[in-house]
Order: sequence, then structure tokens, then C-alpha cells
Amino acid sequence: MLKIRALISGLLLASSVSVAYAWEALPEKAPEPANNPGSADKIALGQMLYHDPRLSSTGTVSCSSCHNTMLGGEDNRANSIGVGAQKGGRSAPTVWNAAFNAVQFWDGRAATLEDQAAGPVTNPIEMGMKNWDEVINRLKSIEGYQVAFENAFGSDALTKENATKAIAAYERTLITPNSPYDKYVKGDKSALTEAQVRGMQKVEELGCTSCHSGPAFNGPGAFRKFPMYSNGGIEAQYHFGKDKGLAEVTKKADDDHFWKVPTLRNIALTAPYFHNGSVPTLELAVKVMGKSQLNKDLSNEEISDIVAFLNALTGEFPKQSMPLLPRTPGTTLTPAPL
Repeated sequence: MLKIRALISGLLLASSVSVAYAWEALPEKAPEPANNPGSADKIALGQMLYHDPRLSSTGTVSCSSCHNTMLGGEDNRANSIGVGAQKGGRSAPTVWNAAFNAVQFWDGRAATLEDQAAGPVTNPIEMGMKNWDEVINRLKSIEGYQVAFENAFGSDALTKENATKAIAAYERTLITPNSPYDKYVKGDKSALTEAQVRGMQKVEELGCTSCHSGPAFNGPGAFRKFPMYSNGGIEAQYHFGKDKGLAEVTKKADDDHFWKVPTLRNIALTAPYFHNGSVPTLELAVKVMGKSQLNKDLSNEEISDIVAFLNALTGEFPKQSMPLLPRTPGTTLTPAPL
């Protein structure tokens, strides 16, 4: 199925047929799965877990270390830093509006936010816990978490499943609607500048919306090949081909260099760009996309207008009040290594 979707996406991208694009505003509430409806207690618990570095082996790394809600939802690094100052292999994707992704991670290996939340905690480079049993035992030793889990899920509720459900419920509140673009498509024609309108038109004209479609500009969940067109100069400078993307998961050669389509929402805030964080500026990213995906050399004027439009996708960020984490008076759960 992934292969079929990817092939279809390539055909759409290469097509010269012009179809009027239906621009959509971002919803102000993310969809919730039937088995994990949000609640105030669950979201509050998820926010605590998301920001608690004690979910890492060294007590130094939390989810927010790499996906910072005080920034653009990531860390503005080419490679995120995990426990023991280890470098991850990819640039952290933004958590803002991740609830609208059909799959999670650059390679789409997690189907849901709940699945995604389980991964980094036990990744030896990221948060470094040996297994989720160790995580749950640590949380059970903190009285405040026992109370928080019971409030959110009921008695005997401190489990891996409920921990990941709580984190996902919190992440579904991280929505950034009401960008200038949203206001424009809702009828306020003064919300965009002339350059931004030109950029919006150029994005449609070039076919960028065949991949970056929908209200979150992240497509319907299909994977896309990147780079679509090989270019020795670009590869020598940015080394995109070193990481095979989806094929790293499926182990199928047909999936080489296929990737989840990233959201364009708030993209002006999430430099550096691409899966390996090798492109430092948005202007360069647009230029590279033009050559790699469209086989076009975009003019400086086209790049400027497209960048102006992409800046119009920066939305309104909900106010984040940092949680007071449950305490462990008189003791520590992360002693210094011997």
C-alpha cells in the first residue's frame, strides 16, 4: 500500500494537468481517537510527562528537549542531542500540529501519536531507558504520579499504555490556527501581503500542493520520494541520499528515499530544514525543493514570494504554562553514574 501511494504521488507531482486547488484553514481542534478522548486530567498528566526529564535514563532529557513548545516545536538543530550528549541521526520534526499527521516520525514508522510517544523513551540515543517496565517502576515511585494517573484513568492506571495516551492527549492540544493564511482563506483578503498572495499562487502553479496538501500542508498520509530528481551538486552539498527513509523501516529497495510529507505550518520557525537538517535557511530550502522535486531553477523573485507565503503559515500558539512536576523530597531517582 505504501508503495502504491508513493507511486501515485510521483505521478501527481510529474503531471502538468492544472486543477484548481481547494485551500483549507486549519481546524482549531485536532481529531481524537475513540479509545483516547481528551480530558483535563489526562492532558495535564500528559503535559507533565512530556516535560519531565526523569523519563530519561540520566534525568537530563525530556520530550520537550527535542520538541520544544517554547519554540517551533523542535530544537533548531540539525541533529537533536540525547542522553550522554549523543547525536540523533535526523532533525527533530515539529510537535506543533503533529496531531494532523497521518503517520509519525520522518519515516512514518509510528501510526499514531500514542505509538510515537512510546519510542524515544527507550531509544538508547534519545532518552535511554532500558525498557518501559523500568519507566513505569520509576513513575510508580513518585507519589504525585500515582495520584495524577488515578485522576486521569482510574485505579491501577499507571501503565505504559496510559502514559503514552496521556502524552498524545496533550500533544493534540498543540494546534496553531488563525495564521494570516487561515484568515485569508476565511475571507479576510487583507490578511496577506501582495507578495504572500503571489507566493500562494506560485505554490499552486508549481504543483507544490500535490504533496503539501490539506489544512496542515502535509498531504493525506502518502509518502513522497525525496529527492525526486537526482542532482550531483545538491547531493554533494547536502548529502540527502545517505538516509534511505522509509526503506530503513520496510527494508524494501522500492521504498528508498521515501518520506512522510512534513507540515509547512510554522515552517519559518523550524530551521534547519529537511530530514538531516542540512539546509540552514528557508530561502535555500525553497531553492533546493524547486530543483530536487520539480527539476526547476526558481528565480530569486519566485523564491522570495514563496518564502513570504510560507511565513504566512505561522499560526497563533496556545499559551503554555509549564507544569509543576511531582516531587521526590529527600531523594533523587537519577543518581550520578559510578
